Amino acid sequence: MDRSAHADNDARILIADLLPTQVTVGMREVDIKRVRWRERGPDDRDRYLNNHRIPVVVGPHNRHYIVDRHHLTFALYAEGIAAITVSIVENYTAVSIEAFWRMMESRHWAHPFDDIGSRRAFENMPARIADLIDDPFRSLAGALKRMGAYTKHKAPYTEFRWADFLRHRIDRKLVERDFMRALAIAMNLARSNEAAQLPGWQRHPQH
Repeated sequence: MDRSAHADNDARILIADLLPTQVTVGMREVDIKRVRWRERGPDDRDRYLNNHRIPVVVGPHNRHYIVDRHHLTFALYAEGIAAITVSIVENYTAVSIEAFWRMMESRHWAHPFDDIGSRRAFENMPARIADLIDDPFRSLAGALKRMGAYTKHKAPYTEFRWADFLRHRIDRKLVERDFMRALAIAMNLARSNEAAQLPGWQRHPQH
């Protein structure tokens, strides 16, 4: 997301006042970001936040909706950060809430699917960052990417597409009980031709 055109649209907002545009996060991913945050010194934290502004859309009633970096925002909130600087990438204050969500989804700025992959009505989206729910398959997809099973891709919601792929092939109880074993299974699936249509898929040598 290009911030250059919106450099004058930064604002300081309480994290508690930000609205999510997705239903889930991978809590393991949030925890990783929390650990990394704790490892940063004060100056490094300031630089990091300056370089990782949270992109938001201003919607009806002047509410600020996050369109990226939900995991980072959740991690900062959990670490006691009260307010962050956001970058306003669009202003939809003049439209109805119904039109707002239609436009958000058409621009791939909303992902109204829960932790079992079911679509939620927009009126049932989380009202706060703290209301985001855990999808262990989103954590599994994040771990796969870090291990190089697939590459970063410009397609919207790449990690969620991988999460849904894994959701239908690995038992959720296994992911929750033995994450590393589930990750090994996920790695094999990621290397298979079954995953070839997913964004960021890479052809791996067959053993």
